[in-house]
Amino acid sequence: MAQPINPVPSPSYTAITSPIAVVGPQYCVSEYPVDLIIVRKALALTTGNFSVTDVKENLMFKLQVQWSLHDSRILRDPSGKPIVTLRQKIRTIHGRWQVFRGESHDEKDLLFTAKTTSWLQLKTNMDIFLANNESEEYPDFRLEGSYSEKHGIIYYGDGQSKAILAQMHKKETAKSVLLGKHNFRVTVYPNVDYAFIVSLIAILDDIDMSNSLIN
Repeated sequence: MAQPINPVPSPSYTAITSPIAVVGPQYCVSEYPVDLIIVRKALALTTGNFSVTDVKENLMFKLQVQWSLHDSRILRDPSGKPIVTLRQKIRTIHGRWQVFRGESHDEKDLLFTAKTTSWLQLKTNMDIFLANNESEEYPDFRLEGSYSEKHGIIYYGDGQSKAILAQMHKKETAKSVLLGKHNFRVTVYPNVDYAFIVSLIAILDDIDMSNSLIN
């Protein structure tokens, strides 16, 4: 179970008063923000090298990579149960990922689609569209950040409202660098689905990994 923390102050923070449950309501905590620690071993692409813990280092999620024509990643809980499958679409103008419930690739199980707004960016701007937003005229959520810089903000809507769902913060120590791990903290604000936020961070990780291989 995610542990409570002291809220991270933000001058532009607007409280989310109703649950935003994209993956499931069981991942929404209404009483307090949730602090998650993202741990990734440097340039590692195998199961167990990307994991998510709470502040007491209890495992919350782990990511499994499946190699195929459409490379996919499966986010699992500590028992191994599949939570969501992240699948990158090929041959699209912008980087585009589809996220499905469980291990499904079926359109009926589509939860949301994430799309980068440009191929070449020093930081990633990503629009997120829920499955019922078929026109994709306006995003339901927006991510602005950089995995390599360990900094980012996830907004409700297109970001103009300044309603913040989650924020990324650096959490890298000399020990973690020596162990070849890149750690950072994600603060998920009350009433926000933290499994949804973790799935977005996993997509951001995928983008960073692809950029590292190219460069």
